[in-house]
Amino acid sequence: MIETQLHDDVLEIVMINPPVNALGEGVRTGLDEAITGALEDDAVKAIVIRGSGRLFSGGADITEFSKPPSGPSLPAIIDAIEASSKPVVAAIHGMALGGGLEVALGSHYRVATPKAKLGLPEVTLGILPGAGGTQRLPRLVGVEAALDIITSGTPITGAEAAELGLVDKLSAEETLVEDVIAFARTLDAPRRTGDRSISADPAVFTKFEADNARRFKDLEAPRACIEAIKAAVEMPLDAGQEKERALFMQLVKGDQSKALRHVFFAERAAAKIDGLPKDTQLRPVTKVGVIGAGTMGGGISMNFLSAGIPVTIVEMAQEALDRGTDIIRKNYEATAAKGRLTAEAVERAMNLLSPTLDFDVLKDCDLIIEAVYENMDVKKEIFARLDSIAKPGAMLASNTSFLSIDEIASVTKRPQDVLGLHFFSPANVMKLVEVVRGAKTAPDVLATGMDIARKIGKVPVVAGVCYGFIGNRMLIPRQTNANALLLEGATPEQIDRVHTGFGMAMGPFQMNDLAGVDIGWHRDANRIETLQDALCAEGRWGQKKQAGFYDYDDKRRPTPSPVVDRIIEDFRAQAGITSRTISDEEITVRTFYTMVNEGAKILEEGIAQRASDIDVVWTYGYGWPRHTGGPMFWADQIGLATVVDALKRYEDRLGEGVTLSPLLLARAAEGKPLDR
Repeated sequence: MIETQLHDDVLEIVMINPPVNALGEGVRTGLDEAITGALEDDAVKAIVIRGSGRLFSGGADITEFSKPPSGPSLPAIIDAIEASSKPVVAAIHGMALGGGLEVALGSHYRVATPKAKLGLPEVTLGILPGAGGTQRLPRLVGVEAALDIITSGTPITGAEAAELGLVDKLSAEETLVEDVIAFARTLDAPRRTGDRSISADPAVFTKFEADNARRFKDLEAPRACIEAIKAAVEMPLDAGQEKERALFMQLVKGDQSKALRHVFFAERAAAKIDGLPKDTQLRPVTKVGVIGAGTMGGGISMNFLSAGIPVTIVEMAQEALDRGTDIIRKNYEATAAKGRLTAEAVERAMNLLSPTLDFDVLKDCDLIIEAVYENMDVKKEIFARLDSIAKPGAMLASNTSFLSIDEIASVTKRPQDVLGLHFFSPANVMKLVEVVRGAKTAPDVLATGMDIARKIGKVPVVAGVCYGFIGNRMLIPRQTNANALLLEGATPEQIDRVHTGFGMAMGPFQMNDLAGVDIGWHRDANRIETLQDALCAEGRWGQKKQAGFYDYDDKRRPTPSPVVDRIIEDFRAQAGITSRTISDEEITVRTFYTMVNEGAKILEEGIAQRASDIDVVWTYGYGWPRHTGGPMFWADQIGLATVVDALKRYEDRLGEGVTLSPLLLARAAEGKPLDR
C-alpha cells in the first residue's frame, strides 16, 4: 500500500492502491507510519508524497462509509502531515480528487502537472469534503473560488490551480519526481495552510446561494458545503474542522447521500454483463457507419467523431445529407464558441466525417448503426440490404426506441451480429445508451457494444428485447394514467407540477411537447380517437409549433391553453365522464408507482439484469432526480408495502393491462428490496 525511498535527504512516500490509489485503511495506516518514521529519522530533511501509476489519488474508499471506522482516520493523518516539523510536498499528476486533494491541502507545498485534475467532488455523492477540504481550500484560494469548486464538485486543471494559488509550481509529468525532490531540497521550513486566516463579507454567501438557488434546489449537500466554508471564515482551523465533521456525519447518514452513493455504484454495476464468458474477446471498431443524417443520426455520429473514430454517414437525398452535415458542424462550432472546444478540434472531428449517398460504402465499417424513423418495414429493408454488403464480423445495430431487435435480426443471415444501441436525444449530449441484447446476439457483440459506448463517453446499460426496452416501457403506464387523469379532472399543469415538484426535469406533458405530440400520430386529421389525435389535428404538435398541451411564446415559455381545456372537455363529454377533483397523491400513485410496478415486471422477465440498472436508465436518460436514487431505489426507501397498498387502492383506475407485479407483491410481503 505504501512504498518509501530515501533520496539523500528527501523521503519519497508513494501511495499504491490501484486502480485509483483510494485512501483505504491500508493506505492510511502506511501513510501514518511513513510520516511518523520520517519525523524520527534525522537523515530526512523533507518529505514528498505522490501516487503510483497514473494518478495521485482518487480519494476515499467509498465502500468504507457504511462500515465501522477502523485504522487511523484520514482527517487525523492529514492533520499530522500539516503538523510535520519537516516540509511536506505533494507531487500531483493525473488526478487528486476528494480525500486525495485533501492530503495535498494538508501538505505544506504542492507541485502539479499542468493537465492534472484537482477537485473535491464529494457533493456529487451527497456529502462534503470531510477531511479539512472545506477549511483549507478557502484559506488557499479565497472564499469565492472555494465555493465554486466545492459546491460544483467540478475539477480544475493543475494550470488553473496554479493561477488560483492552490499549486506552488508546475512540472512536466515526465520530470515530476525529479522536479519535486529538487524543489523539496530548497525548502527551509513548513508552511501550514491552517495558520492562515481569511475574511469575507457575509453578503458573498447570501449572493452565491441566491445565484445558485435553481441548481441547489432540494439538495442538502451544497448548502452544507456553504455552511462549512462559512466556518472557515468565522473559526480557527480546529473548530472549523469540528463543524465540517459534524456536517459530514449528518449528510452521510441522510437519505440523499445514500441515494447518490447508490447511483454511483449502480453505474459501475451496470457495466458488468451477467453470464459473459471470461475469455470473451472484443471486436475491433475502427470505423463506424451511420444510416440517417437526421437529429439522431447526426448526434450519434458526433459521439464517435469526438472520440476520434471515423464515421461514414449515409442518406438517401443530397439535401438531407447536406442539412445533417451542416447541423453537425454548427453543433461543434456552437461548443467552440463557448470555449469548450478549439477550432482545430472542430476541424479534426469534421475531417473524420464522410457523408455519402452510396450505401455500399458501408462495406468497410466495423459497426453500422441504423438511425431512421420507427418503422419496422423500413428497418427490416435496411438490415436485409446491410446483410448483403457488410463485411463478415461487422456489427449491425439499430437505434430503435421500441421495436424488436429479434424481428429486425431475422431478415439477416447473421443474427448473432445484430444488437440494439438505443441512444437518447440529443444523442451527442445525453449519456445513456441502452445496449439491447437480442435472443441470438453473440457475447462478443454485446461486450463490444458496451465497451464502445463507454469509449464515446456514454453510460451503457444492458436491456433485453421487449416493446420499449427498459426506459420507454416504463413510460407507457405513466402516460396512460396521465392521459386518463386529464379526462377525469386533472390539468396538464397539475400533473406536470407533481412531477417537477418531485424533482423530475419535466412532467409528462412538458416532455410530450418537447419531443413532439405528433410522434406516432397516424396523420389523418379526420380520424379523432384520442386526445393526441385531437391536438395534432389542430396543429398542436408541441414546442416546434408553439402549441401542444401548452401554448408557447417566442422563447418557448409555456402557459396553460384554453384550447386544450376545450378539447379535454369535449372528450369528457363524449366519454360520459364527470370531472372530479384529483389529488396530488393520486397523481403520484398512478404515474410514479405504476412505473415502479412496470420496473418490477421488467426485472421478473429478465429485461434488466438488476434493479439498479433500471435506476441508471432513469437517472441518466429521463431526468429522474439523482438524489432519490432512481425509481427502484426510491421505492425500496419509501417501502414496497407502501407502494403496493397505494396501487391496490387505485387498482380499478390504473387502466387496462396494468396488473400488479408478482415480484413486487412478493418483495413487499417479505419486507425485502426488489433485487433480492
